[in-house]
Amino acid sequence: MAGTEFDKAVEAVSALDEDPGNDTKLRLYALYKQATVGDVDGKRPGFTNPVGRAKYDAWAGLAGTSSAQAEADYVAEVARLTGG
Repeated sequence: MAGTEFDKAVEAVSALDEDPGNDTKLRLYALYKQATVGDVDGKRPGFTNPVGRAKYDAWAGLAGTSSAQAEADYVAEVARLTGG
C-alpha cells in the first residue's frame, strides 16, 4: 500500500469532528503502532497505569500482523469513520 494513503488517513484522524470512542481510538492506536514500529516489546504496564495497559494490550493483540496489513486496516478504519 502506498505510504501516502496511510499518511492521509493519519491526517484525517486528527481532523475528526466527533470523538470516535475509546474502542476505536485504541484500535487506531494499535494499528498505527503496528504499522510504524512492528510488534510490541517491553513489559506490560502495571495496574496503576490503566491507560498504558489498554494501549499495550490493544497493540499486543496485533502481534504478527505485517506493517502493510496494519496500514491497510488503518486506512480502512479511517475510511469507515470519515465516510470515505
